[in-house]
Amino acid sequence: MSAVDGVLMGLGNAIAPENLLAVLVGVALGTLVGILPGIGPVGGLTILLPFTFHMDLTQGIVVMAGIYYGTMYGGSTTSILAAIPGEVASTVTCLDGHQMAKRGRASSALAIAAIGSFVAGTIGVIGVTFLAPPLVSVALAFGPAEYFALALLGLSMASFLGSNSLVSGLAMAVVGLELSTVGMDVIFGLPRFTFGMLELGAGLDMVPVLMGLFGIAEVLESLGENQSRTVIKANLFDFRRLWPSKKEMSAAYGPIARGSLMGFFIGILPGSGAVVSSFVSYAVEKRLSRTPERFGQGAIEGLAGPESANNAAAAGAMIPLLTLGLPYSVVTAILLSAMNVQGVYPSPLLMQREPVFFWTVIASMYIGNVMLLILNLPLVGLWASLLRTPFRVLFPLILLFCMTGVYATNNRLFDLWIMLGFGVIGYFMRKADLPAAPLALGLVLGPLMEKALSQAMVLSEGNPMIFVTRPFSATVLALATVVIAIPAFQAVTARSVISLPHEEVE
Repeated sequence: MSAVDGVLMGLGNAIAPENLLAVLVGVALGTLVGILPGIGPVGGLTILLPFTFHMDLTQGIVVMAGIYYGTMYGGSTTSILAAIPGEVASTVTCLDGHQMAKRGRASSALAIAAIGSFVAGTIGVIGVTFLAPPLVSVALAFGPAEYFALALLGLSMASFLGSNSLVSGLAMAVVGLELSTVGMDVIFGLPRFTFGMLELGAGLDMVPVLMGLFGIAEVLESLGENQSRTVIKANLFDFRRLWPSKKEMSAAYGPIARGSLMGFFIGILPGSGAVVSSFVSYAVEKRLSRTPERFGQGAIEGLAGPESANNAAAAGAMIPLLTLGLPYSVVTAILLSAMNVQGVYPSPLLMQREPVFFWTVIASMYIGNVMLLILNLPLVGLWASLLRTPFRVLFPLILLFCMTGVYATNNRLFDLWIMLGFGVIGYFMRKADLPAAPLALGLVLGPLMEKALSQAMVLSEGNPMIFVTRPFSATVLALATVVIAIPAFQAVTARSVISLPHEEVE
């Protein structure tokens, strides 16, 4: 059966009333989970997993998948409106999306996020349909050396996240790497930097750290400003302009296309695909821009690219899950558990053994993306109207949502202290003009880098030449070197040009 025949068969089954209802319930719940800060796809899927045990197999998995990619849609809302990532992959959206909202373009930001998510999700599902077998073969050929090189490349790109200073960007990325070492050693299983606290044995959880660095820090910074204002000045917002202008859409086309393709391929690889792809997309767009100083100040490219990348990555992650039975993230592990409970075990033979199930799930993702666009675009004005809420009302609610979301993730009071602590750290980082995004990326990539480095050194019996003798690894490492060297050279050259007139005067 060809891919086209399979999708047509799946669509015929997916448009059955009960399956359409399952898609609608999944994407609606996913959007809600994404909007609520701190819960994220993992929390939402974990809470709702038991309910799928009493559903039909196809309907249960369709609901779970809808929650997964629906969360990617919804996560951008609070990131744009209040600089609070609804889920971890939406962290980068805070950088420029919230700045657009502050300039009275909240509706445009929300609309572009929805459109970019729809395009990326559709491209991702098309990729799943036609490219699953060959892409899985490529991904399986990667070893620890390749994954370390890819992670190092992503970390080198962190120098472009939220800062125009190469030094401060890399410094914060290194701090993030250091924080990622808190917890159990991945090789020897010994505690590191836990200071005798059992709660730190599992390391620093990403949710409270990010909620603190971005959400609580935003609240603390706003407390020092004029509290009589609304979150976004009402006179800056024009309800007659609910859609992006032609100029904004023109600027968004390229980032949406690049972010979609980039996110899809990164999503296939092990690790936090949606998170890493959004960071990498932002760094790429900033590097390609002729005016990189606009990034962090409301650049449309800094919103469109990452939002597209994290949605495409969500689709890409379905390839190793459905074709190999390999869950490369916590979310896909939960989806795998739901299938196993229902008696389905994904493998390369799934398309032959369960063709109706396989193609119905794929077809439901096409339908789900359309439903998400229909659900989100008409609500742009409604979400943007929240910006008129007085400061004294909205920010206590933000604190409440942050605390509820963080506590609900692991049911630990300790996570609340972590969130508040990093909120204070994030506040002082803002005052010192130090970017939080590279720190977050270092925290995400740290465990992946350490594990890949340790495995590579074991395989090579301690010979570091493994990283340069493998062609793909050597190429990526060279690219990472270029990424850092070019801006450093440009900075030195610019400094020399500026100092030249002074020397001539002397």
